[in-house]
Amino acid sequence: MPENSTSENPIESLTASVPHWGTRMAFGESITVGGQEIVPAALVMFGFGGGGGSGRWPEKDAGPDGQGEGSGGGGGGYILPVGAYVRGPDGLKFRPNAVAMIIVSVPLVSALGWAVARIISAANGGRARN
Repeated sequence: MPENSTSENPIESLTASVPHWGTRMAFGESITVGGQEIVPAALVMFGFGGGGGSGRWPEKDAGPDGQGEGSGGGGGGYILPVGAYVRGPDGLKFRPNAVAMIIVSVPLVSALGWAVARIISAANGGRARN
């Protein structure tokens, strides 16, 4: 693409702007409530993908010549508000969002419980206790 081109590649434009989206979404605009400055914080995840293809099947005995073309793309994101940074008389403190912390901790606690059960089972020689 020529350097002085006015049209920009959409993929390059998207990938160039994602870091700005993430920062803006992870840390929101600060607001003042009750004399305390609050900056919301979130866990931000993005995913993008794309693909394309073409083909031709040379086996003419199986039917008409196959031809194909294809392309596609997509993306998505997820934002989980994890809490806020609050500046007050005691300085800057992080205040977690209790609901978000429970949602995040459930898979971790489940994995930990599964791991502990496997360790106990291995320590017992793989025998189940009755």
